[in-house]
Amino acid sequence: MHVLPVLRKLERKHAPYLVVVGVHSAKFPAEQLTNNVREAVLRYGVEHPVVNDRDFAIWQRYGVRAWPTLVFIDPQGRVLGKHEGEVPFELLDQFVSDLLQQYKAAGLLDDRPIALHLERDKELPSPLRFPGKVLADAATGRLFIADSGHHRIVVASLEGTVHRVIGSGAEGLQDGPAQTAQFRGPQGMALAGDSLYVADTENHAIRRISLQDWSVETIAGTGQQAMRYEIGGAGRRTALNSPWDLALVGDILYIAMAGFHQIWSMDLTSGIVRLFAGTGHEGLEDGPRLQAWFAQPSGLSTDGRRLYVADSEASAIRLVELGEGGFVRTIVGQGLFEFGDVDGIGDAVRLQHPLGVCYYDGALYIADSYNNKIKRLLPNTRACMTLFGDGQPGYADGTGAAAQFREPGGLSVAGGKLYIADTNNHAIRIADLQTRVVTTLQLHGLET
Repeated sequence: MHVLPVLRKLERKHAPYLVVVGVHSAKFPAEQLTNNVREAVLRYGVEHPVVNDRDFAIWQRYGVRAWPTLVFIDPQGRVLGKHEGEVPFELLDQFVSDLLQQYKAAGLLDDRPIALHLERDKELPSPLRFPGKVLADAATGRLFIADSGHHRIVVASLEGTVHRVIGSGAEGLQDGPAQTAQFRGPQGMALAGDSLYVADTENHAIRRISLQDWSVETIAGTGQQAMRYEIGGAGRRTALNSPWDLALVGDILYIAMAGFHQIWSMDLTSGIVRLFAGTGHEGLEDGPRLQAWFAQPSGLSTDGRRLYVADSEASAIRLVELGEGGFVRTIVGQGLFEFGDVDGIGDAVRLQHPLGVCYYDGALYIADSYNNKIKRLLPNTRACMTLFGDGQPGYADGTGAAAQFREPGGLSVAGGKLYIADTNNHAIRIADLQTRVVTTLQLHGLET
């Protein structure tokens, strides 16, 4: 996901001489399904052809060892070399520019553009587009929706009446009034009084929305992805790396820094952001919080004493103690390549790429995204069971397993009801925790 914006910028600068072909070699079974690959192409705005390399045939033929890997092929079809891992735009641009200059001088480039028919042009418009996270507030009766694909925040009542839209809908990083402010793929949110904090994921920034005058300001991040591990500093001067979710305890805002495989914190009084937990190594290792390993933490929740983390690439749910000398412990999950769909207790439990977690009334509710299910986990006994969804991707209301979802990504509870960002269905679903009936929230006043 980090290399996609770099490639997009490169493609647009060097068209029509540079052609990018994406090769999708899946880690998770759900990622092997071509329709799911198509949804990801739409969600992340990919504008180049993508082949589903579900059997790793291309991966093996080119000797690939890591995600991502860039392979460079000259106009005569010869492999020039490859690069493993992320790379800054400036370095990649210089490399490509030098090659193009050589090939132009040799007369090897064809300037006829390749005709491509984008998948997004086949899509009908919808009020929401790939909503990533949702925040329900029972005290004020408000629902905040990260309308990620439309790069905006929607504010509605818990019954679906839309009150306000924050953001113009254009991709960008711009502060100011609600109607002109810009976001890029916003995700998790946290509420404190008249302030709504937003993890503006693809801008690598934390934004604050005033619920009094509906203005937007950037409080952390430079707008550029951090390309090396940071230890922290003043919020506006510190580069971040794909902040994905937020949780608030007192004046401390905790940040699931997915790109760093870490948890960060921000003191809202001083404006200082700093590392809170994780070494930056990707994996599943418990221990003192600064020695623990995470793997793309993408969901956060709290009971006031502990953070609960949906550690997506490890298919795990973790807890982080907030006190001095706090530890990181795994509740369920076994590692980067141990995943599945198994209810049970403790080490027997298997999840598949969970993106959301929500603490409520002593239990954790999990958006088990690639299993298309909502599950409940008891942190003390480590017992996990499916509450909603039959595991098949679909769009159906109903009771318990009769309901269907498509890669749900975010959860929030208000009034005994679970609000679910059903990402690939472009919808917000409501699951009544008492009756176990799932319905779809009808938004009134939101233009398609």
